[in-house]
Amino acid sequence: MQKEKLRFIRKSKGITQKQMADFLCTAISNYCRKENGEVKIIKNEWEKIAKFLDVAIEDIFEEDRFPDSTGIKIQNHINTSMIESLQDYIRLLKDENTQLRAKIELLENI
Repeated sequence: MQKEKLRFIRKSKGITQKQMADFLCTAISNYCRKENGEVKIIKNEWEKIAKFLDVAIEDIFEEDRFPDSTGIKIQNHINTSMIESLQDYIRLLKDENTQLRAKIELLENI
C-alpha cells in the first residue's frame, strides 16, 4: 500500500526521495520501497520522517494493508497448500514408480 500522504507532503515541501533516504541513512532504493509500501516503515522511522518534514506523525502515517498477524496467517495458508500439493505429487510419483517397476519386471521375464 503506497504511502500517499507521505509522498504528497514530501513533494509539497520540495524534498526528494534521495534527501529522505540520506536523512534516514538508507539507500534510495530502500526508501522508495518504503514509500511504495513494499517495505514496512517502522515506528522510529515514522517519527524521524515527521520531524524532518516538520509535521505531526498523524499527517503522514498510513497503516500497512496487512498487519503482521494477517501476513502470518496468509503465509501459513500458503505453506499448508504447498505441503498438500507436494504430498499429492509424491503420491503420484510413487504410483508411477510402482507401475514402472511392474513393467520392468515383466520385461525381464520375457
